[in-house]
Amino acid sequence: MATMESLIGLVNRIQRACTVLGDYGGDDNAFSSLWEALPSVAVVGGQSSGKSSVLESIVGRDFLPRGSGIVTRRPLVLQLNKTEDGSQEYAEFLHLPKQRFTDFSVVRKEIQDETDRITGKSKQISPVPIHLSIYSPYVVNLTLIDLPGLTKVAVEGQPESIVQDIEAMVHSYVEKPNCIILAISPANQDIATSDAIRHCREVDPTGERTFGVLTKLDLMDKGTNALDVLEGSSYRLQHPWVGIVNRSQADINKNVDMIVARRKEREYFATSPDYGHLANKMGSEYLAKLLSKSLESVIRARIPSITSTINKSIDELESELDLLGRPIGVDAGAQLYTILELCRAFDRIFKEHLDGGRPGGDRIYGVFDNQLPAALRKLPFDRHLSLQNVKRVVSEADGYQPHLIAPEQGYRRLIESALNYFRGPAEASADAVHFVLKELVRKSIAETQELRRFPSLQS
Repeated sequence: MATMESLIGLVNRIQRACTVLGDYGGDDNAFSSLWEALPSVAVVGGQSSGKSSVLESIVGRDFLPRGSGIVTRRPLVLQLNKTEDGSQEYAEFLHLPKQRFTDFSVVRKEIQDETDRITGKSKQISPVPIHLSIYSPYVVNLTLIDLPGLTKVAVEGQPESIVQDIEAMVHSYVEKPNCIILAISPANQDIATSDAIRHCREVDPTGERTFGVLTKLDLMDKGTNALDVLEGSSYRLQHPWVGIVNRSQADINKNVDMIVARRKEREYFATSPDYGHLANKMGSEYLAKLLSKSLESVIRARIPSITSTINKSIDELESELDLLGRPIGVDAGAQLYTILELCRAFDRIFKEHLDGGRPGGDRIYGVFDNQLPAALRKLPFDRHLSLQNVKRVVSEADGYQPHLIAPEQGYRRLIESALNYFRGPAEASADAVHFVLKELVRKSIAETQELRRFPSLQS
């Protein structure tokens, strides 16, 4: 059985391959269908709920654009790939193949630039995702999808439909049964008003696929805590809630390292009088491991259906490849072999028309079984072979010397004249069979998929 890292890593590679190849086939193709069948984690939350900080805490790097209002304006498909200890961290964008980014401030700028390339420098949103892969020894294998933050009103520069547009985009991801939902809610707001929980309740009413995350625990009013949520008494999910303490704005401004931030987070929960008893199940590191383990469980449970989807996709692609045509060699021998293969494919279909399995051969049988016998029965043999006509032909063959035995010449004349009667129906039957054969050739050429890319050879 594959280990957790190799299993999730394999799904990551399949998703990446599907994305690359799916771009060549549009939205409705085998690669897109396969990508949708693979499990992933969608991050959902309201604007300024701390989504970006949670993602950066899981990755352990500063790499996401920041600002006020709507910052995430395109879905970000983030694939985390665990590498060997001691190896260098780097990032790759799907739209910039073969370019490795080791400076994560450049990664942040590229996300911003790629977003502006589609949406412009406005507050518009776009459903076209950005695909980013991060390779690091400090991450767990995971696929996360960062979605635009849910909002309640449109601000200046946004269309009036922005609220519905974002909700529809989020819904298109979280409604899939293979999607794990990471619902981000700030602890300093009433959980009953959480946009993330409201949306998750619509698509996952039992909470089976939803993981609740409380951010900004350190920003709650003094004397209050979020134990009623974290312990599940306020709003219960199938999975335990996880509390997160993100970097403060001051820490961000001072460029506090994420390693230091994680240590501070651990210290906060370990020394907190409210959350100390939950410290081993709190924090971004625990959340990453929990999500990775849950993603592995979903993958294991879905292996039969994933295998079936992959096999179906392979069959569809093989059929499409046969339709488009496989590569052809440039040398004369390879081209001759290709021509012979095409002729064999045509020959196989043509034989099926003649021998059965495809319509056509029965029409040739009909010519000899019906048309020809009917035409022969109409021939005037009763008059041609009458006693009077036979006498006349034999007599003419005798000439001026009568014979005791009728000469052979007379019989020959009778046979030759009779054969002349056969000529018309026989030629008509041959023409009818020839017509059927030509029609079957045309049909066989049209039905030979391999020939479609070679119109000259068809002719």
